[in-house]
Amino acid sequence: MMYDERMIAPMRAELTRLGVQELRTADAVDAALKGASGTQFVIVNSVCGCAARNLRPAVAIALGHATTPDASFTVFAGNDVDATRQARGYFTGYAPSSPSMALFRDGKLVHMVERWQIEGRSVESIAADLTSAFDRHCGATVG
Repeated sequence: MMYDERMIAPMRAELTRLGVQELRTADAVDAALKGASGTQFVIVNSVCGCAARNLRPAVAIALGHATTPDASFTVFAGNDVDATRQARGYFTGYAPSSPSMALFRDGKLVHMVERWQIEGRSVESIAADLTSAFDRHCGATVG
């Protein structure tokens, strides 16, 4: 379902104001992820009030952590259809889920957060899970 861009613009802005780069096409997704080195964080944004309303503030908290990914990207489920489909193609072994988040290191998916892991949880607990993943997988030394 396509949503009116005026309706979703504030939801997009919640992430882009943090420096998260929007990927609006399948080619943009491939340019960001294919053969990438370092760490990439991909957020599948959504209008889903039950989960996305906590996802975006949790991402804001996590991206303020001392250890963060080298690059952060977002696609918007329901509007950036081709980009979302392409991004999900990199989420090997996971069913489509929105909202969701994926963390890659040197092109390998190392951490996935699906909708069921977001829904009904507090902003703080989601952010704590993300910062823990960032600590494990991002930075010069990882464990």
